Amino acid sequence: MGLLASIEHPSDVKKLSITQLSELAGEIRERILEVVGKNGGHLASNLGVAEITIALHYCFDFEKDRLLWDVGHQCYPHKLLTGRNARFDTLRQSGGISGFPSVDESPFDLFNVGHAGTAIPTALGLARADQLLGRSNRVVALVGDASIVNGLAFEGLNQAGTLNRQFLVILNDNNYGIAPTQGGLAHYLARFRASSIYEEVKQRAKQLLPRLPLVGQSMFEALGHLKQGLKATVSPHSIFEQLGFMYVGPVMGHDVAHLIDLLQMLKDIDHPVLLHIHTNKGQGAEFARAEPSRFHASTPFIFDGETVTVTNGSGRSWTEAFSEAVLEIGGEEPKLCALTAAMPAGTGLDKFSEKYPERFLDVGIAESCTVDVAAGMAKAGLKPLVAIYSTFLQRSFDQVFQEISLQHLSVILCLDRAGLVGGDGAVHHGFLDIAYLRPLPNLVLLAPADENELKAALRFAVDCPQACAIRYPRADVPPPMGEAAPFTVGRSRLMRKGNDATILAYGAAVSHALDAAEQLAAEGIQVRVFNARFAKPIDREMVTAALLADHPVITIEDHSVIGGFGAAVLETAQDLRLPIDHLVRLGIPGDRFISQGPRQSQLAECGIDAAGIAETVHRELAGGRRSVQPIRQRVPNSLPGNLARS
Repeated sequence: MGLLASIEHPSDVKKLSITQLSELAGEIRERILEVVGKNGGHLASNLGVAEITIALHYCFDFEKDRLLWDVGHQCYPHKLLTGRNARFDTLRQSGGISGFPSVDESPFDLFNVGHAGTAIPTALGLARADQLLGRSNRVVALVGDASIVNGLAFEGLNQAGTLNRQFLVILNDNNYGIAPTQGGLAHYLARFRASSIYEEVKQRAKQLLPRLPLVGQSMFEALGHLKQGLKATVSPHSIFEQLGFMYVGPVMGHDVAHLIDLLQMLKDIDHPVLLHIHTNKGQGAEFARAEPSRFHASTPFIFDGETVTVTNGSGRSWTEAFSEAVLEIGGEEPKLCALTAAMPAGTGLDKFSEKYPERFLDVGIAESCTVDVAAGMAKAGLKPLVAIYSTFLQRSFDQVFQEISLQHLSVILCLDRAGLVGGDGAVHHGFLDIAYLRPLPNLVLLAPADENELKAALRFAVDCPQACAIRYPRADVPPPMGEAAPFTVGRSRLMRKGNDATILAYGAAVSHALDAAEQLAAEGIQVRVFNARFAKPIDREMVTAALLADHPVITIEDHSVIGGFGAAVLETAQDLRLPIDHLVRLGIPGDRFISQGPRQSQLAECGIDAAGIAETVHRELAGGRRSVQPIRQRVPNSLPGNLARS
C-alpha cells in the first residue's frame, strides 16, 4: 500500500494529486478490510467515509481547525491519515488503537466519543469559545449513521444556526444507522436524494448565493464548472435553512475531486453551513454494501475476494437467547410490544419484528424518545419491552425517572451489553445501570444467571405490576445450571453449599463464581455460592445468612463497585446492623476506565473472572478467621411485606 504508507501526518495528504487521492481511498478500504477482518470492528460505515475524510484533511488543517466525529465509530480512515497506520493492526486490542476517537492517542482526536448526537453541540461550544478568545479556527462536525435524528443533534442545530461565524456540519447520509434509518427526517432526506435535478438546483443557487457573504457570483461560477453528475443546491425550503443553516446538497460522497471543490468553496463562509453528502455504507466491499446492518459492527471474518465467511465463535450469545425467549413469550402475551432505538438486530428483536411487525417499533437513534413512547404504551394498557444497550440507556435516565418510575408504569427494560463489552472499550461499557436505576422507586432490578433464568426473568417481568430492568452481558450464555425456578421478588437462589467462604454473585457473574468454587474445591476449600437474582429489592435473608457466618463474604458483579450490587449488600447490612468487616466487594473499579480488549482479559483485569475470584478467596482466608459478635437478636424476625416469600 504505497500511498497510505507514505502518509505519516495529515499534511502529507495535501502533497498528493487528485488521481492519487482516489487511489488512496482504495488503499484505506483495503487496510480497513484487512484489520477488521482480523480483529472485528465497525466495517460498513468506515468503508463509506474514505473520500470525505481524505477531502477534509486535504482542505483543512486540523492541527488548528476543529474536527468533531458523530458517531465516533466512523473514524478509522481518520486514524489512518493521522499517524496511526503503523499501529492500526492493534485496533480494538488490549493496549492498542481504540475503535473510537481517543484523546490519549492523537491531538487530532478532540473527544473520546462513542455515543450519537454529540458532535454538533460540542463543535458549537468550541466555535463560541474560539470566537470569544479571538481565534479564527474553522470548525467541522461530521455527522453519520443517522445520528442526525438524535434529539441532542437537533438541539445543537437549533443553537448553531444563530452563529455569525464559520461553522460547517457535514451530514453523511447513507440511509442507515445500525439498521435502516427510521422516522420522518429519514423520509425527508430520501425525497431530497430522489428529486435533486441539477438544472433546478443551478437556478436556485444563482438566485441565492449572491446574497451570502464571501460567496457571491464567483462561487456560482465555480459551481457551474462542476461535473454534470454533481447535484448541489442551497435549498430555501429545507428544514436546515429554517434553522439558520445554508443547505448544500445532496452531493455524491464518493467523488473526492467534487468533495474537495465544494469544501474549498464552503470552508470559509462566515455563516453556518450544512453540506449533505450521500454515501454508500460498505462502499468498496460488495458483501458489506449488500448487508450493511450485518457488517455495521462485524466479528472477525475471512474474505477471499469473492466470498466472506464470518467468524461468530462457537458459543450462543445472551442476545440470541433473549431473541428466542422474547419471541416465545410474545406468542403467549398478545399485549407484549417490543421497542428499540435503531438496533433491532443488535438487541435481538429482529425476529420479533418479523413475526409481530404491528407490535414492534424502531424509534431510531433516540433512546429518550423510545423510553417515553414505551411509557405512553404502558399507560394505554400495553406491556412494552424496551431493549437497549446498557451504555445507551444512560441517555434515557430522566425519562425512566419521570415517565416510568414516577408514574408507576410497568415497562420492561432489557439491558443488553451490561458490564464489560470487549473491543468497544470505555465508551460502551455498561457499568452504571445498577447505580443509576437502583435509587428509583417502583423499579425492580434483576439479572439472570443462564438462559433458563433469562426466560424466567422475562416471564416474571411480564407479570410484574412494577417496571423491571433485566441486565445481561455481551458474552456467550453459560450452560444451563438446572431448571430455573420462577423468579420471586427479592428472593435469591442457593447454588452451592460451603463453610469456608460465601460468594454472593449477581447475574452472569454467577457462572464465574461457580467456576471459582470448583477450582477451590479441588484444593479442599468449600465455598457457598448464592445467585442473588435481584439487586433491588435485595434478598435480606441471603445477606443475613452470609454476614453472620464466620468466614469471608465476597460480592461479585460485572458493574462498578460504586453504587452497584455489592453496595446494595453493604447498605442492607448496615440497615440490619450486620457485621461487615469480612465483606469484600469485587467489580469494575470505580476510579478508572477499562480500555478496549477481549472481554475475558477485561474481566481478569478487574478480578471478576474465576481465577480472580479464587485468588480473592485465598487472600481473605489467609488473613485469618474473623470473630463475629452474637448479634442475631438484632435481625428482624420477619421481612417487610414486599420482600416476603410468595
